[in-house]
Amino acid sequence: MTFKELNLNDQLLKAIDKKGYTVPSPIQKKAIPPILQGRDVLASAQTGTGKTAGFVLPMLHIMSKVEQTHKRPIRGLIVTPTRELAAQILANIREYGEFLDIKSLVIFGGVKQGPQVTALRNGVDILVATPGRLLDLHNQKLLNLNRVEFLVLDEADRMLDMGFLHDIRKIVTIVPKDRQTLLFSATFSKTIKKLAYDFMKPNPILVEATPENTTVEAVVQKAYHVAKETKTNLIIKLISEGEWNQVLIFTRTKHGANKLCKKLIAQGINSAAIHGNKSQNQRTKALAGFKDGKIRVLVATDIAARGLDIPLLPHVINFELPNISEDYVHRIGRTGRAGANGVAISLVSNDELDYFRDIEKFTKQKISIEKLEGFEPPKYDPNEVKAQKKEHGGNQNRRGGGGNRNWKGKKKSGGGNRR
Repeated sequence: MTFKELNLNDQLLKAIDKKGYTVPSPIQKKAIPPILQGRDVLASAQTGTGKTAGFVLPMLHIMSKVEQTHKRPIRGLIVTPTRELAAQILANIREYGEFLDIKSLVIFGGVKQGPQVTALRNGVDILVATPGRLLDLHNQKLLNLNRVEFLVLDEADRMLDMGFLHDIRKIVTIVPKDRQTLLFSATFSKTIKKLAYDFMKPNPILVEATPENTTVEAVVQKAYHVAKETKTNLIIKLISEGEWNQVLIFTRTKHGANKLCKKLIAQGINSAAIHGNKSQNQRTKALAGFKDGKIRVLVATDIAARGLDIPLLPHVINFELPNISEDYVHRIGRTGRAGANGVAISLVSNDELDYFRDIEKFTKQKISIEKLEGFEPPKYDPNEVKAQKKEHGGNQNRRGGGGNRNWKGKKKSGGGNRR
């Protein structure tokens, strides 16, 4: 099947051809036709498989059929959990809509609202927003959502995971009931599917491009069983001796990201940290530097686990394992995208062995784990490990700006960063 066979208009086909695409991805093949038919769609696909184009292309096709009015009310609303993902979606909308008379805008917190409000007053056809800023501006009566025809909840599972459930329910009540609703995500739990059906018209279309909760096949997964205090030195050794020039490293906490970043810089490895405490300008600058090669290493919390579009990223390192196995999938999904090869390396200390085994069960894959001379872990003591988990379990914010979870993965009160 080609994009032309999906019956998209000539202007979209021209933009798609300009990007060098000829054949739609599996999720695009399955999602675009029912969206064009006006059906509500619940779609699940791995990262890097073209989910964004799966909803952007049919939206642009349908919206371009109607002549735009001078005031341009918001007709398409795309809600997503993070600033980075929101900005990336906007970029995709503008690339695919290059030859269409469609105006788009992104709004999110962490920056002054003035320019965003001015742009809204000038008229917007498609608005991409994070939940907090969207509701802030709506409560100030600075935007109107009563003409919305499409509501897209992207990375819906992560939004709920970050504590945005109340915000999503509020947004759903604000937009018209006769809208078309599209939910896209990497994975869907039974709970999320139930909630999704509450938001949608009866009998929505469910599409899945790949079995749920699988890892990217193109990623080579490795693990090293090491002492916790040797992890930084091992990373320096791997990057330096391997002459790696583009490495994304995940830590559990914002403080940990900053600390590791400083140590790498001290060793002459140009690095930057990206997490929820960084301003939007700092995050944008760091990501841009990483993409163009000026920054060799990007150290991130899980706020960057989804939505970062970094073509041909060769290396991802888990400095610390996430205690939620699904987050491991999203982390390593930053490499091996769109068929490219990539390597994901996990540094596993004794207190993370249980998480490592859980990840293997979750992914249904056996991951090779080895010890390296000079970095060996101390003798495994189950009682000591339990004591460490009990001591630190209630205080770890492993999402770095998202929802707080205890060691058993259960959500605690006081959800995510609304920005």
